[in-house]
Amino acid sequence: MNWKFWQKNKDTAPKKKKTKSREWFDAVVFAVIAATVIRVFFIEAYTIPTGSMERSLLIGDFLFVSKVNYGARIPMTPVAFPFAHHTMPITGTKAYYDGIQWKYRRLPGMQDIKRNDVVVFNFPDGDTVALEAQDRDYYDMVRSVGRQAVHNQYTIVSRPVDKRENYIKRCIGISGDILSMSNGLVSINGKPEPMKNTGQIDYLVKFKTSDVNFQVFEEMGFVIDRDISAISQDSYNFVGTPEMMEKVKKLDFVAAVNTRTAVPGAAEPNVFPQDPNRKWNADNWGPVQIPKKGWTVKLDSASMPLYQRAITIYEGNKLEKVAGGWKINGVKTDSYTFKMDYYWMMGDNRHNSLDSRYWGFVPEDHVVGKALFIWMSYDTNGSFFSKIRWNRLFRGIH
Repeated sequence: MNWKFWQKNKDTAPKKKKTKSREWFDAVVFAVIAATVIRVFFIEAYTIPTGSMERSLLIGDFLFVSKVNYGARIPMTPVAFPFAHHTMPITGTKAYYDGIQWKYRRLPGMQDIKRNDVVVFNFPDGDTVALEAQDRDYYDMVRSVGRQAVHNQYTIVSRPVDKRENYIKRCIGISGDILSMSNGLVSINGKPEPMKNTGQIDYLVKFKTSDVNFQVFEEMGFVIDRDISAISQDSYNFVGTPEMMEKVKKLDFVAAVNTRTAVPGAAEPNVFPQDPNRKWNADNWGPVQIPKKGWTVKLDSASMPLYQRAITIYEGNKLEKVAGGWKINGVKTDSYTFKMDYYWMMGDNRHNSLDSRYWGFVPEDHVVGKALFIWMSYDTNGSFFSKIRWNRLFRGIH
């Protein structure tokens, strides 16, 4: 007697064939899941929208950014629409649900962030956003016209860490470094670090004659309308790298080449840490010590402007000023020990970049990944046959 008669029936029963629509649905679901896993844990594509990283990265460069190098960040806002960052492309509504939030965790990476790495990260000041002016820093707007005026004019929303705007800059300083800048020259731990051939600032170039053939500068890599502008009949503002300006200096019709930097002590109110006691500007600031995990800072009137936002916003503590000192989470203390590593990021185009000089440190939980290479570069201003910058395709980022 066959005691497994049910298996025979099961094997011989005709299988229901999937419909074409069901096959397509299954294929789409699989593709979305696979692409999402790749995007979250391995590699993601990004586009350069501004000129803050010229000359190393140009507007219209399309990059691949590795999540593996520094370790993939586990999604902190796990319920989200696939392939949308923070806003739905058509409706303009939120592309995520912030009712579920996971704590910051990161998978092991292949390396730590090093100085001069080109890093993609979430905008540290992007925790609060004016929806009708998302290209502007909310805190800068508040400093300019006041909180009430901003809230009266715009719709204000908050965003979780991983849904803040993506920025790309070069890591100038790592956790524990002491940074300063004098006349446009950065010093790291007391040692001056001249810009490499990807960094550029403004220069004042004075000619011996007003009759100048500007095609010479095009051959050096300058873009006339973008990098060169007239100040007077024989003086021009040049934006270039130190190597390019050395070539300009050697031309027989050039009288002088000097950097154009802000005067030390001429305070810029928007420069970090927006402290009236520090007369800093974009070319002259510091020293600043970058917080490091486990580093303990003394809390006083000098340190608080530098580290208050890190202690409260980035590390989630309640900070109160009380008689004779401070309270953190209700406990009186005169010091604080940091829980995360931090970094100092700056654009290569030093005089056309909103970076750590304006909003301070980048916490490790904001780091997205390391920029690897350019897979496409598109110049919207180019002619029909030169819109694609063929010489930039598959170029590594150094």
